[in-house]
Amino acid sequence: MPKINGNEIKPGNILEHDGGLWAAVKVGHVKPGKGGAFAQVEMKNLRDGRKLNERFRSDDKVEKVRLEQKDQQFLYEDDGMLIFMDSETFEQTQIDAELLGERRPFLQDGMIATVEYYEEEALNVSLPQKVTCTVEDTEPVVKGQTAANSYKPAVLDNGVRITVPPFIATGEAIIVNTDTMTYSERA
Repeated sequence: MPKINGNEIKPGNILEHDGGLWAAVKVGHVKPGKGGAFAQVEMKNLRDGRKLNERFRSDDKVEKVRLEQKDQQFLYEDDGMLIFMDSETFEQTQIDAELLGERRPFLQDGMIATVEYYEEEALNVSLPQKVTCTVEDTEPVVKGQTAANSYKPAVLDNGVRITVPPFIATGEAIIVNTDTMTYSERA
């Protein structure tokens, strides 16, 4: 595994630190008036979800871990575990549903998601960036309401509440960005 300097850490990097695997969530570079510069890194443990704030000086060496990514098909959920299948080997993998957090409702049956592995252990799931959903309930369209920044609340077919532009009606299919959980465009 490659070693990188403490000032080369970027958000999204996976680091081996204190005997665990950590994802860098936020990185801030600080140059105090006295002493050397350092990177203030907020990290999240990939195995148990703990958070940690750590300072790395530029001469500190950290192990950068490369995760293997495989596209796998979501089959079903069973007792809080998501079951994915490799399309080539038909091997099934179980992943804790809590890994997805608030993005869990966007995972649809048969959807292809990217599962990240460290050796043989599945650590993370990345959903497609854009998912098509149907608007279940929203206020009716008001003619002549064309204000650029006015959004109205809507409930999607998966139960998630987002805001949509005023021209979107109930029953319409829209594309939602799963990273920001916001309306992207009409389907």
